[in-house]
Amino acid sequence: MQGHLNKLFLWAMFSSATVEKAVLDCETTKADEFPSPRVYSKTNMVMRGQNVSLFCSHKNKSLQITYSLFRHEKFLGTQNGTGEPMIFNLNISEAGDLGPYKCKAQVLNCVKYSHDFNFIIADPVTAPELTITVTPTGTERHVTLSCLSVRGSLPINYTFFEKNVPISSAISKNEREPAELNLTRKNTEEKEEYRCEARNGLPDLAQYSRPVTMDSTGEDGCPLCLQLLLPGLLLGLMVIALILAFWILSKYKARKAVRRNAPKDCGATRMEVRIYANISINKTDEEPVPDVEPGPCVSIAQDEAGDSQEIHYATPVFLEVAPTEQGFFFPTNDTCKPTVGSKAKVQSKIHV
Repeated sequence: MQGHLNKLFLWAMFSSATVEKAVLDCETTKADEFPSPRVYSKTNMVMRGQNVSLFCSHKNKSLQITYSLFRHEKFLGTQNGTGEPMIFNLNISEAGDLGPYKCKAQVLNCVKYSHDFNFIIADPVTAPELTITVTPTGTERHVTLSCLSVRGSLPINYTFFEKNVPISSAISKNEREPAELNLTRKNTEEKEEYRCEARNGLPDLAQYSRPVTMDSTGEDGCPLCLQLLLPGLLLGLMVIALILAFWILSKYKARKAVRRNAPKDCGATRMEVRIYANISINKTDEEPVPDVEPGPCVSIAQDEAGDSQEIHYATPVFLEVAPTEQGFFFPTNDTCKPTVGSKAKVQSKIHV
């Protein structure tokens, strides 16, 4: 019994000495014997609202270390572990969640801090567009593949594929410009299918272009192009039809207006108008003819250009003369007959 107590006492003294030695060693230890911990994540580019994990680890795998995580000066949590990295789960919902983050490792009174770690909010890439340019040269063709994603945080890595087999390494672009790959192909009857991949710091959100098939003549079989071309042709035909309809309608309205404003026929033919215009009055033989108001047969018409044209008609005056062998008969129209005073006698001679 006494021996057992002695062993227990010796163990307690040894433990106390070990702890004291640890305290003394922590005060006098070198930097490489207890280095600063490391804080890291699988990716530093995240999307807003994304759940991420931060890891705190230490090179010393034998010590029982207490890890504490801070954002700015705010304490987020503590975990104890030996050997394995400690995992802290986070949610990035606003700009303040980006960091900086710092990890503290503590053993007794020994405390070391990691370097700062910051996340970056990134936009995922959109599906890239693949274009192909072919230059035939005899029995061969020079093919240029061009791939571009119009959105997504830079840098973006592009990879080209032929029938799902990569034919290039990742081409990194730090600017919004297409990545290009030049190939030389022999003229064959087999069709070639190409596509490209766009990937940035969000590795789980890579995007692929539509496959483009190219035959032996160097023309790409693009069914999507035909689908986009057909609606364009239909729209063009509809526009042309509307323009023609408006033009025909305007022409019809113009002609209808001209017909509506055309001069009215007062019953006299062109020959009669000429004859009426040649009537002269013999002022010496007969009494003067009183003034006669002009007839109501004057009208104004407009042509297609909108210019008005005034038409004047001669006012015929009929006189009583003695019948001759060569008499003339002039048809009269009551609507165009001038009004003369009832007491006046009007006589004249008709000269043809």
